[in-house]
Amino acid sequence: MTNRMSRDSQHEQAGVTDSNHAERISRLFSEHNESLVKFLSTRLHSVQEAKEVAQEAYVRLLSLEDAGAVSFLRAFLFKTAANLAVDRIRSRGRQRQALDAGLCDDSREAPTPDREAAIAQEMAIVRRLIDELPPKCRRAFLLHRVHGAEFSEIAQEMGLSERMVRHYVLRAVLYCRAGLDAAQSSEESGRG
Repeated sequence: MTNRMSRDSQHEQAGVTDSNHAERISRLFSEHNESLVKFLSTRLHSVQEAKEVAQEAYVRLLSLEDAGAVSFLRAFLFKTAANLAVDRIRSRGRQRQALDAGLCDDSREAPTPDREAAIAQEMAIVRRLIDELPPKCRRAFLLHRVHGAEFSEIAQEMGLSERMVRHYVLRAVLYCRAGLDAAQSSEESGRG
């Protein structure tokens, strides 16, 4: 009985810690996202890519196992984002070199039946997760990620600020990533 109670209190403490961590990241986003995007824009020469890299950096911050180990979240965020930008620039260079050398063409190998089934299963999970989002969050996410609309276009269409649209899209990305991670964890624990 005491063992169960201690496990319950550990889960409650973990939930509070996760909530505090998410709040810190949210505060970090509201206070520093504009400067982070400007910082990345100068490196990537694209505001859109800068926003995507910034989102990825926030996702990485949220997925830290021990958030308390990072005492300067802002510095860690900028360093993470800078590293992601460098990775993106390198990837662009490798793709360009491969295309120039004729190593890549537009044809790809067909996925195996197992891979097709895994992709279909993942897509079903993503569709379910997107359907679970609040309506405005879902609409902003779909307009941006599926239809390729810019934040400013979405803001105008939805009658929201651009900042709110970015917040909705980030929230959707984080929710979907967490849902996919949870599905993958439960699948792996089912196998083991």
